[in-house]
Amino acid sequence: MAIAPWRATCIQMESRIASNAPSKEAAWEIINGNIANALSKIRAACEGPTPPKLVVLPEFVFTGPQRATAVADWIERACTTIPGAITETLADLCREFGIYIAGNHFEVDPKWPDRYFNSSFLLDPKGEVILRYRRINTGSWTSPHDILDEYRAAYGEEGIFPVADTELGRLAIYPCGEVNVPEITRVFMLRGAEVILHPNNEPLTPIADMAKQCRAFENMTYLISSNIAGVAGFSDTATGGHSMIVDFRGDRIAYEDSAEESIDCSAMIDIEALQAARHDRGMGNSLLRSRFDMYRSYYSTADFYPANALAQTPVVQNEDFAPVQEKAIAQLARSGVLRSE
Repeated sequence: MAIAPWRATCIQMESRIASNAPSKEAAWEIINGNIANALSKIRAACEGPTPPKLVVLPEFVFTGPQRATAVADWIERACTTIPGAITETLADLCREFGIYIAGNHFEVDPKWPDRYFNSSFLLDPKGEVILRYRRINTGSWTSPHDILDEYRAAYGEEGIFPVADTELGRLAIYPCGEVNVPEITRVFMLRGAEVILHPNNEPLTPIADMAKQCRAFENMTYLISSNIAGVAGFSDTATGGHSMIVDFRGDRIAYEDSAEESIDCSAMIDIEALQAARHDRGMGNSLLRSRFDMYRSYYSTADFYPANALAQTPVVQNEDFAPVQEKAIAQLARSGVLRSE
């Protein structure tokens, strides 16, 4: 059945930072304020002249980043489950307006109560969680790769690279710097994804913008990137903003040319046009000429960042990643990527 074009909107909004709060109660006052701001912005978009079918919120917009907060303290003061307190509040708007809401927050999983994840999620018009992706490439919190054997046993491959087949097309989601890792988008494309949802929290840089357009172009997917407004999470001075929507040709079809709060970055998503382009035999079909067999042996022997490195020892502080990173550097050297002294 054909999929009619539908509208996506980026909710570019500011976020107060819960790690600055002196207590759990004070942190949740900040979190609830951020939630209220998100609900207000989504409602404004849905009640405006061009209501969306799907909205994307920035990365960790409800809490801000953990910064130097110890793991146990951050879990206690700012982390929750998915589904949980944050998604349940958003679910009411999904049901009221019949929309999809994509977002991101720090999540704790009862299977690993002494760890937390940077988790991106998608709610459907019934308010149900239909996607949850936990950030893989990170050095600031636990990744599924850090406990890979346990994680794969618990959730399988579908839990690592999930794709939701919906009335809007096949959707995938990942946050922020994952867009700079080409393999992430490639795997989602190989699993059928047509639209990448991208909760973002980063300062404006030409490199970041180029990465979004490259990932969309080389995988022939749409990419909907909603960035934080105002000051970006890990900085006290650098600003974010400049949300964008990129089509499957790598063209920006919507762009917010400021770091202010805005719901103006909005565009129509045409899945039928994307599929027509993927079926075309012309030079514009980058997927048609992809020769993956040529690269398989290189990836199968690549061993840089070690899997399961934190399976026995949960992170307590960010500094606990240092020994793992040193091992990764040593493996880069052994592989020949780094020159020997």
